[in-house]
Amino acid sequence: MRILYFSRDYTPHDHRFLTALAGTEHQVSYLRLEKRGHAQEERSLPRQVEQISWVGGRTLARRGDGLRLLVDLRRVLKTVKPDVVHAGPIQTSAFLVALSGYRPLVSMSWGYDLLVDAQRDALWREATRFTLNHSAVMIGDCRKIRELAVGFGISDEQIVTFPWGVDLHRFSPGDSLETQKIWPSFGEPVDRSKVFILLCNRSWEPIYGVDVVAKAFVQASQMLAGRDCPELRLLMLGDGSQAGSLREIFSKGGCLDRVHFPGQVSQVDLPRYYRSSDLYLSASHSDGSSISLLEAMACGLPALVSDIPGNREWVTPDLQGWWFPDGDHIAMAQAIVQAVEQRGFLPEMSRAARRLAEQRADWEQNFAELLKAYTLALEISQKG
Repeated sequence: MRILYFSRDYTPHDHRFLTALAGTEHQVSYLRLEKRGHAQEERSLPRQVEQISWVGGRTLARRGDGLRLLVDLRRVLKTVKPDVVHAGPIQTSAFLVALSGYRPLVSMSWGYDLLVDAQRDALWREATRFTLNHSAVMIGDCRKIRELAVGFGISDEQIVTFPWGVDLHRFSPGDSLETQKIWPSFGEPVDRSKVFILLCNRSWEPIYGVDVVAKAFVQASQMLAGRDCPELRLLMLGDGSQAGSLREIFSKGGCLDRVHFPGQVSQVDLPRYYRSSDLYLSASHSDGSSISLLEAMACGLPALVSDIPGNREWVTPDLQGWWFPDGDHIAMAQAIVQAVEQRGFLPEMSRAARRLAEQRADWEQNFAELLKAYTLALEISQKG
């Protein structure tokens, strides 16, 4: 089978899909819609994957580029002659393929495209509807995505739902010595009996609620001040447009010296940070099956997450962690304090998190669903 994989940019998620596809008997080509300001993924394409040269993929794609991109996309499709095109997000890469008239299209939701972008205005809703109605199959990672897609007109039988999953060998529980490996982040050796380490590795953008995390950390630190318990520390991985406002929140709250900013952490080093922490935090306002959450659970890290549909599919309160009302930093702070006070239960939660990851988030098993989606798309196309 000749597969053309068409994505918005080149991210760790794209690398995971392309690496897995490269290990099959199929012929795989890769098309990149745009190149954003900073590198999303530093690892090279798998050598078995052919990167297609075209007018896109060199700068940011803008609405005014649509016709030029569409014309050259049609040229690419005539040249490559794929048996199936795998494209997403819905309103960008997949939309262009739908406009080209190519069939069969397997459109892949990236979560935010249906949870956020499709709700923007009439133009975005129509682009969503058009793409899904011209897709043989749609791939989504959670029940909420499936429900939203059906609402835009695609039939339930044309949807393949599977959480993308993680590498359970790389992301696995470690030992107490892992904290020593991230000492440079703290600037000094860490006495694990005296600190309770929180970790957040969501991008510093409004949709991910990192400002809620910052406010909750300040509030929880104040609530625990003077108590006979470990001192809170926060690992804020990554970066983003809210860097200045986050530092201001920590500074005004008198907590900046207890927050550590390792920057962008490589996929090789990332498991160490999960293993070295006591609690994973996510205040995201919108998520499907969050890969960061699945990575944390696979490493046996209990989670405190916003109460949104995607998170509810993975975290059961008092089993793998806790929920708090979306956007409520006071409630999040109270839950952090509760986690510190009930830290004796965390080892049991850790085991529960790992078990669930093994049951439902194994990338090696879940990847097979993608190949089934391609086969289904071909069958539907032949019938149509």
